[in-house]
Amino acid sequence: MNDHAATTPDPGRRSSAAAFARYVEPEVPVLYRVALTMAGQPADAEDLVQDTLVRAYRAIDRFDGAHPRAWLLTILRNTHRNRARTRIPALLHDDEDPAGRLDRGGDTRSAEDIVVDAQFEAVVADALAALPTMHRTVVQLVDVDGLTYAEAALALGIPRGTVMSRLHRARARIRTRLVAAGLVPHRSRP
Repeated sequence: MNDHAATTPDPGRRSSAAAFARYVEPEVPVLYRVALTMAGQPADAEDLVQDTLVRAYRAIDRFDGAHPRAWLLTILRNTHRNRARTRIPALLHDDEDPAGRLDRGGDTRSAEDIVVDAQFEAVVADALAALPTMHRTVVQLVDVDGLTYAEAALALGIPRGTVMSRLHRARARIRTRLVAAGLVPHRSRP
């Protein structure tokens, strides 16, 4: 009896695992950031990413290798939609102040700079909270998570131009709040 043949992995599995490692694993941090934006809670985001990874692994043999981030964001978006259809909305939300999430360790700035920065962060956090969900989500994906317009559009299932338009409107609203608070100068239009 040949024990080696019984313990040798299937070549198809090896190629699937290699493709998964090559195309999927490098994108996990991006998937998590987008999932966190979509789900709102870290535990829900982790579950969403896990479901996405399982679906990606099952389909990796059919993936052509082109544009892995776009492929994964599509799976993530569809998984999120499917989960949202069957899930009871969360009644509890994270009450932590968004400005309180920033790391302030090792701060060597002046007291005035610290106060101005805290005011700036508070105004931005309030302005973000006041935005309609569709605008806030786009700001989160592009300005916070660092996705491109095309990636954000793919994640949300909307046209790239819609992402750009929503982002422009959201940034204008945030800037208006900052100007009103005296934290940035008012721009005069020619």
